[in-house]
Amino acid sequence: MPRSRPSPGSPSPRPSRRAVLTAGGALGLGALLAACGDDNGKDKASNAGSDGKPWSFKDDRGKTVRLKSTPKNIVAFISTAAALHDYGVECTGVFGPSKPVDGKPNPQAGDLDVDKLTSVGETWGQFNIEKYASLRPDLLISNMFPPPNLWFVPEESSKKIAALAPTIGINGARASLLEPLKRYTDLAAALGADLESEKVRAAKSRFEKAERTLREAAKANGGLKVMAMTGDADQMYVAVPDSYCDLNYFKDLGVEFVEGKKSDEWGFWEFLSWENADKYHADLIMVDNRSSALTEQQLAKKPTWNKLPAVKAGQTVPWSMEERYSYAGYAPVLEQLAAAIEKSKKLKR
Repeated sequence: MPRSRPSPGSPSPRPSRRAVLTAGGALGLGALLAACGDDNGKDKASNAGSDGKPWSFKDDRGKTVRLKSTPKNIVAFISTAAALHDYGVECTGVFGPSKPVDGKPNPQAGDLDVDKLTSVGETWGQFNIEKYASLRPDLLISNMFPPPNLWFVPEESSKKIAALAPTIGINGARASLLEPLKRYTDLAAALGADLESEKVRAAKSRFEKAERTLREAAKANGGLKVMAMTGDADQMYVAVPDSYCDLNYFKDLGVEFVEGKKSDEWGFWEFLSWENADKYHADLIMVDNRSSALTEQQLAKKPTWNKLPAVKAGQTVPWSMEERYSYAGYAPVLEQLAAAIEKSKKLKR
């Protein structure tokens, strides 16, 4: 859990910056970097599609990638690849947590068949540049929490990585969920997705229905206090709702959240020692479901966790805090939260 920078997608909040690759890196990397040219994002596709039509996309850093044709060989953060997959756009490689957890698919991988993808790094700080270069990427895509840094792309290696292929970043912080959902729809369309396909239209329809259901559940159970959290061996971390696009959006739908106070410059969490885990009263607790976070079974070993009213009442629900930004990904999330709110009761402190 956070050793220096807590933010949305590390094993819990983000560990300190650390070099992953030794100087000199992999044999042949220098030649590959030179072959790929400079870092201006123009005309750098090595294996881009042969449609012959110029391709461009402006990302959430305000940077425009321009290629001679539509990129086909894409490497992306795992939940980004999962979102694009929902639109029928496939990636060649991924980075970030993708391995199964206790025999079950990693929640960040969505409907991806990860066995068919090459991973260039599973955990924070792991990004194998040599393996990435060997994929001859046309494009790298990741989220940002917040801009301009690309999630799970090590800062100390970012220039080398960007020299191999242009990069695109989509913002997932301090905004409404509707914004990255739209941006990924736009990006998928630019990459050749058919937005009028039956699968895509059905996912959007299900999301809109789930949106109405959650709004109705929040209204019917007004006053119910919801807390989003994650934890490690030493501390519990209470989310600052406005920093997370999903929680921000759920607030717009009427969900009432415990408002964690910013504990550091990044402003995603309030850090609490386990002795102070009861600082806030919550009727329903959303528990971080990432493979790097403590599970509810592990949390149950913390005496103060077990004493929380919501835990004693069994009023907890998984928090998909790094769900893929697609309507197919978020429709079940909204449905699950709505069902949890409908079943939960207001509890005494």
